[in-house]
Amino acid sequence: MGKKIIRVPDFERSEKLEAFNRLLTIMDELRVNCPWDKEQTMESLRHLTIEEMYELSDAILEGNLEEVEKELGDLMLHLTFYAKLGSEKKAFDMETVLNGICDKLIRRHPHIYGDTLAEDEATVKANWEQIKLKEKGNSSIFGGVPRSLPALVKAIRIQEKASGIGFDWKNGEQVWAKVEEEIKEFKAEVQVETENSNRTNEEFGDVLFSLINYARFQGINPEEALERTNKKFIKRFQYLETASKRAGKLLAEMTLSEMDIYWEEAKKSEKR
Repeated sequence: MGKKIIRVPDFERSEKLEAFNRLLTIMDELRVNCPWDKEQTMESLRHLTIEEMYELSDAILEGNLEEVEKELGDLMLHLTFYAKLGSEKKAFDMETVLNGICDKLIRRHPHIYGDTLAEDEATVKANWEQIKLKEKGNSSIFGGVPRSLPALVKAIRIQEKASGIGFDWKNGEQVWAKVEEEIKEFKAEVQVETENSNRTNEEFGDVLFSLINYARFQGINPEEALERTNKKFIKRFQYLETASKRAGKLLAEMTLSEMDIYWEEAKKSEKR
């Protein structure tokens, strides 16, 4: 017997369903009438969808909710487009897609819709990975990690999946000790003047992997943290470009010390 579910009423559900139905109708009309939409395939949309995901990510990091709303709409259009293409191939449609994810959510939340007990986040994640492994029939827990994921994101997912089955450090101190160990090994390899660049690359990869692991223990998303630093660096450098130009100076003719003056100004302006 399942647990009693706390149902959450939504008094605006009809308006939301009407809006979604409107999007489905427009998609059908565009597919028939628009020369561009008629020509699209899953393959042609793929790179555009990836671009939309990055634009949504930028809006989230910048805390621009107005842009988040717009980008969610763009992404929703893409998802609707894929469902339309699937229906034309008689492979799937929006109904099967939505029912599929609903069924999966119910299966993977047995602590809500079944008798399994899970009173903390770690147990929920562990159950999720175990159920996922059984569903997909993978011989490895890493079978569900996309091969095309960027290396940094892939490292996060690999570590999360290993942790999900109990293969993990006990605390952050142990992980930091590993970081220091890997840094020492990397520095030692760099100091050995050989032509074995593969070994140096391998040791540097170990440093990054261990740092990503430590970030996980600290509740930090390293991909997001790095992107925030990227944006911060660009903002400060653009200040340097603008301020030096206003002073009639050319960056190419400035010394590093001169550029550092503007760099420090940029840092101070962020704290105001």
